[in-house]
Amino acid sequence: MTQTLTLAALPPNLKIVTPAGLASILEDGRASGKSIVFTNGCYDLLHPGHVDFLARCKALGDILVLGLNSDASVRRQGKLPPRPVTPFADRAFVLAHLASVDYIVGFDEDTPLELIETIKPRILVKGGDWPVERIAGREEVERLGGKVLSLPLLPGYSTTGMLNKIKSL
Repeated sequence: MTQTLTLAALPPNLKIVTPAGLASILEDGRASGKSIVFTNGCYDLLHPGHVDFLARCKALGDILVLGLNSDASVRRQGKLPPRPVTPFADRAFVLAHLASVDYIVGFDEDTPLELIETIKPRILVKGGDWPVERIAGREEVERLGGKVLSLPLLPGYSTTGMLNKIKSL
């Protein structure tokens, strides 16, 4: 079940929505003939690789929805060093200010499958480190006639690499 996540003391941002709010917004978009693109991730420390990837996702359709892992979901992934470094509210706030991202919706599960089933994107995208056959929601999107893509990542950028560099200073 997708958890509703709040943004504490940060100013509100209309791009950060609940799953229910997003469903209503996307209905209107579809009725206008707009294509929905979905991607997801942790986006713990935003870097050029993230910005490049999200811009390329946006170029694939009209509305880019970013499923953002909750803090608990990130922790369950067992990333080292222990993550997230940046709490959900802060990650969502920063991402909401990117021109390429139309909506951000948090999810607490290990994968965004439930969110994908609700959103029914026309295009589902992950980074090139994910083979298409391993992308959560692939079967559901393809069953509805949509596309699933694994886009190459911008070389030389990773959150783990950034954290290792910081640790070495």
